[in-house]
Amino acid sequence: MCIIFFKFDPHPVSKNAYRFILAANRDEFYHRPSKLAGFWGNNNEILSGLDMEEGKEGGTWLGISTRGKLGALTNYLQPQQDPEARGRGELVAHFLTTDMDSLSYLKKVSTEGHLYNGFNLIAADLSTTKGDLVCYYGNRGRPEPIVLTPGTYGLSNALLETPWRKLCFGKKLFLEVVEQSHVLPKDTLVNQLLDVLNNEEAQLPDPAIEDQGQEYVQPILSKYAAVCVRCPNYGTRTNTIILVDADGHVTFTERSMLNKDPSCWETNTYEFMLQS
Repeated sequence: MCIIFFKFDPHPVSKNAYRFILAANRDEFYHRPSKLAGFWGNNNEILSGLDMEEGKEGGTWLGISTRGKLGALTNYLQPQQDPEARGRGELVAHFLTTDMDSLSYLKKVSTEGHLYNGFNLIAADLSTTKGDLVCYYGNRGRPEPIVLTPGTYGLSNALLETPWRKLCFGKKLFLEVVEQSHVLPKDTLVNQLLDVLNNEEAQLPDPAIEDQGQEYVQPILSKYAAVCVRCPNYGTRTNTIILVDADGHVTFTERSMLNKDPSCWETNTYEFMLQS
């Protein structure tokens, strides 16, 4: 389970404003092996963490390339999973390595959506010269992907903008921060966004989560209904902030749990210019 908040405005009025801001949590079993974010691929042009689960190696939940391709994935909460379905992490990895544009890629994915358990996929092409294109597809929703208009969005484990209480609550906190982003020092902005991602206030009751998750979600509902999920062996183990300014300068900050220990974290930041 994961949660993502993002805002994009390809042509911000203020020179100091960011044209793309994303804040995301990866929720996963603590024992599932993965690599911290780093550069990989041809010419080391892709920046992401990597899943190292046997049979799912090389997949990822969130990444960006120096060419301006950005992909982000959440699972769709469903009581029953098909153990034979393909690994969803490959959807982001394939997009980051392909030459297809985001809309064309999601159209292709939409013809193969039945091969996967439920998912949501954000795919974006961030180009300083051509303009930014951000698209969405969920295989439990409309049959075709959609092109998103500039604005602020929230995505958890239902379809895009489904008003789960924790999503609405987190989006409100996110908006309070990003509305001040053009006047905040970058380090302050990143830290305030990390505070949003680590909010553990359960937003209950939420009949929408209970109805969608049914018996699967009941034992962890009080923990799962928060932006930051914290259970004994499962929960939020990665926070990621991505900032892209008007000139195409990218700041990627990842805060990751170490040694399966919720009290032990490491933060790394990478910066580069989009090659477009």
